[in-house]
Amino acid sequence: MNDDTPDSMQELADVLQDVRRHLLWQEETAGRSILVDAKVAAELQQQRAAASSVRTMIARTKAPEPAAAPTPPRPPAESPSRDTLHAAMKQPLGAPRPLAAATPPPAAPRAAPAPAPAMLLDVPRSAPRYNGALPGVVEGERPTLDQVRRELGDCRRCKLCSGRKNIVFGSGNPRADLVFVGEGPGENEDLQGVPFVGAAGDLLTKMIGAMGFTRNDVYISNVVKCRPPGNRNPEPDEIAACEPFLRSQLLAIQPKVIVALGKFAAQTLLRDTTPITRMRGQWREYEGIQLMPTFHPAYLLRNSAEKRNAWADLQQVMKLFGKHPGSSA
Repeated sequence: MNDDTPDSMQELADVLQDVRRHLLWQEETAGRSILVDAKVAAELQQQRAAASSVRTMIARTKAPEPAAAPTPPRPPAESPSRDTLHAAMKQPLGAPRPLAAATPPPAAPRAAPAPAPAMLLDVPRSAPRYNGALPGVVEGERPTLDQVRRELGDCRRCKLCSGRKNIVFGSGNPRADLVFVGEGPGENEDLQGVPFVGAAGDLLTKMIGAMGFTRNDVYISNVVKCRPPGNRNPEPDEIAACEPFLRSQLLAIQPKVIVALGKFAAQTLLRDTTPITRMRGQWREYEGIQLMPTFHPAYLLRNSAEKRNAWADLQQVMKLFGKHPGSSA
């Protein structure tokens, strides 16, 4: 070899390394016999001679280097498959080896989905919630109003029981097509045990008559069955305690239409906090029953200008029943 440049030396070193790998592979797969034809054998003989010359030249020209730190042993490589070996046999010696497939990095752990925000209800956490069935009645079974009243009993489920004189359950036709739901009993209702018998009750009676009904044709009830002290608004825990009985009353009656009088009736039945001024006059639905929100008669007594709007709401109810308005309330 006359060309002893570093590039030539490196090329010959690469050839030598390929020859060694090929010989080792043949020894592993075919024992000590070298499975090559005459042409390949001649080529190998030439490469062995070249490798010997390279080793001699490197020994003469390369100065000894200080011993390097021992390299930690590598883990044994996996034995190549038969297909891989056959593919390697078809490649010429010195051909570039395909790069080993990179091991894909482990997948990052999938983050748990963020919990959906809980619905905000204006009811304390400790307050009981209506669960769709009246206590004491088989779920899915239609109760009677007598069953609902017996289950209500001498109710002590909320603090309103301490100041009441009578439970005001409801009154009217137990199979009515039209039900009116108010807020809660006032002073007169608490004394008599009958809903809507005070000044607001007198106005409601006139409204019902103007619609072409009597109080005996309809059913009247309230969200809470006991009078809040001083006629204040019912509180969320009080509504939550009494709500199952109102819903069970409606399940027992199964009317065609509910008129929700005021925000507490509409918001409780619809689970909607929209103000009654925006909700009124628009048909809604409760458990498959048509529901019309409108103003409470007590509110109309304080705001007589709204009577026209309330009457327009009631006329929509009359139209559904096929009745024609005679006069306004």
